[in-house]
Amino acid sequence: MTITSFIRRIQQLIFLIVFLGAASISWANEEYEVVINPHVIDKTLPVNTLRAIFGMRLQTWSDGTRIRVFVLPDDAPLHQKFSKGFLNIFPYQLRAAWDRLVFSGIGQAPIRVNSVEEMLDRVANTPGAIGYLWKTNIDESVDVLQVQR
Repeated sequence: MTITSFIRRIQQLIFLIVFLGAASISWANEEYEVVINPHVIDKTLPVNTLRAIFGMRLQTWSDGTRIRVFVLPDDAPLHQKFSKGFLNIFPYQLRAAWDRLVFSGIGQAPIRVNSVEEMLDRVANTPGAIGYLWKTNIDESVDVLQVQR
């Protein structure tokens, strides 16, 4: 292998890595959405606000309604995709942050649900609720939150 062909192969490899990385970013939200109770007034939020909500650092909506955060178990595939794709954090890091809030007495953990069906029901029927669902599970009982990146 000549130096020119070696460099060409390295360039191809770099292009492939960059292309796959960009593709994974654009596909991050293809399968699931953040959902809110239909009575929540905030229909669009910046991603940093979403991170603060799921990090349990933001506790009220802009109209003063208490935010009720619903999450799936740490090992649920949807929770893992949502944590990594939307929040850019691993599920175990989220759990550690929630545990610190609880053990220090300055906050509480989100409400855990056991299935996407329960997530849909709880978000639809709890004032101020927010969660996430596979797109195939979303119906008219919840609104999709528009996230500004």
